[in-house]
Amino acid sequence: MQISLLIAAVAAVAAEPPWYQKTWYPYLFDCSDSADWRDQYDSACSAHSANECDVETRSACPQTCGLCTPSSPKMVIATPPIMAAAVAFLFIAYLYVRIDAFPTGAEVGLARVDELSLKIKSGARQFLETEYAYLAVFVVGLALTLFFLFYLTEDENAYTIALSVSLSFVTGATLSASAGWWGMMVATDGNAKTTAACAGDRANGVPGSLNAGLNVAFSTGAVMGFAVVGLGLAGVSTAYVVLCSIYGDDDQALVMQCLAGFGFGASSIALFARVAGGIYTKAADVGADLVGKVEAGIDEDDPHNPAVIADNVGDNVGDVAGMGADLFESYVGSIIAAASLAVTQAQKEGDTLQGKSTQAIALAFLLPAVGIVASTIGFFAVNTSAQGKGWDVHLGTLMWALEKGMYLAAALFTAGAYVCVVQICGLGTNIFACVIIGLAAGMAIGKVTEYFTSFDFGPVMSIKDRGMTGPATVVIQGLGVGMISCVPPTLVLSVAIVSTSALGGAYGVAISAVGMLSTLGITLATDAYGPVADNAGGLAELSHLGKEVRDITDSLDALGNTTAATGKGFAIGSPCLVGLAL
Repeated sequence: MQISLLIAAVAAVAAEPPWYQKTWYPYLFDCSDSADWRDQYDSACSAHSANECDVETRSACPQTCGLCTPSSPKMVIATPPIMAAAVAFLFIAYLYVRIDAFPTGAEVGLARVDELSLKIKSGARQFLETEYAYLAVFVVGLALTLFFLFYLTEDENAYTIALSVSLSFVTGATLSASAGWWGMMVATDGNAKTTAACAGDRANGVPGSLNAGLNVAFSTGAVMGFAVVGLGLAGVSTAYVVLCSIYGDDDQALVMQCLAGFGFGASSIALFARVAGGIYTKAADVGADLVGKVEAGIDEDDPHNPAVIADNVGDNVGDVAGMGADLFESYVGSIIAAASLAVTQAQKEGDTLQGKSTQAIALAFLLPAVGIVASTIGFFAVNTSAQGKGWDVHLGTLMWALEKGMYLAAALFTAGAYVCVVQICGLGTNIFACVIIGLAAGMAIGKVTEYFTSFDFGPVMSIKDRGMTGPATVVIQGLGVGMISCVPPTLVLSVAIVSTSALGGAYGVAISAVGMLSTLGITLATDAYGPVADNAGGLAELSHLGKEVRDITDSLDALGNTTAATGKGFAIGSPCLVGLAL
């Protein structure tokens, strides 16, 4: 019943006046059917039944349902995404219970694993605390700058507009930083449990397995994925409601202008978190390799190399916290861009969206809500029966363990998107096609990335073969493969941009980016899984665990290298669509 009411609420705000459509609300009480009210309010009830509910009619008829009265369309638009964000947070709570049930290193007789994990967590916390301390100064300074710029340039309501933009900016920056911190904290807890799952509990005769390690690492990564979409959707929806309450539902252009500050704040944190974390990650990684592999001739994660801890810290601050902030910005940016373009494009004569700004705005918030539900269901499809064979494992088999969850989420999202676009919002199949093109483009970029980064295929094998002749040829071949790998995603994005622009104009391009990122919950989970698996392998090596354990962690690590690259593809592809649309 709640789902039916939710769909009815969205349909009510999506329709232009008249706001009452009997085809969508056959179960709602029609006042003309009530003998008690018919005589006294006959004219009003007749108008109500004939879909002629003007303001006077709504006031005259005491039985008119709340959905017929567009007194608060902002709440009807924001309710589904806020409820979906609540689903994301409830699912995160379930994931915490699930992760807590997995044994720690000490519980399986590997206390050394927990000790090393705490060192990695301490280093990651110190890095983020230092980074966020500098970022706090930057955010406050830029917020004040925005306040004075808008205060001095706006003609009317200068103080209110300036304050709204500044607070939106601070809110977006805070939530973006929170998403990165949240993901990093759980990732540094999950790495030790992943190692323990791969090692098994020998005292109780429980062997370690690839599927057990995959479940722990993926559950840990899923916290990051759903934290980003939950905080992002809840934040931007709440900001939209607050701004509409301040400026009214009729001045959507001003609401979107102030809401853009939210996206700007998220972008600011993403810039620093991605760049600073990425530089630290690669500096620590290369430094550890130079000291260990090149100078000392020892293994990558040998415990004699003190730089190994810094290397594992870098995986968390760059590939978890940095990537989380980056995709948080892309996620909320695509929603804000689509909603903003809905306002401007609906005012153009003869446009597909002419007079349908409310529906188009509602769709930008609805699609991510559907994506969260689809991603939650897709999570439970992730598992594998493959055995850990180290770097000799068939990576395609492991990749399918994650891909089937993403494909299930995409299929469910496609069905839900059709209902939202065509039946609820009434925007036609052209806009639905734009959404699906965006979704398909994201999946295509993921497959191309897998081809160029998986050692099951020719590109990686060609780089490995060049190692027979020395490091120079490896560098040359690696650069060549890297440059070639940029061509297919560029073509995919070009086709998506041209086709969605032809179908839906600038809004079509922007809503395709929303479609691409709607299942970000599970997509980012597969990305964040990578550094957790990488850390688990490092902990196994540092703790002197046997080859059979290292084979399992190496298999998980190999898969994580590919999924991490896939996440970078989404992080680059979606801003291309949003940037061009704007």
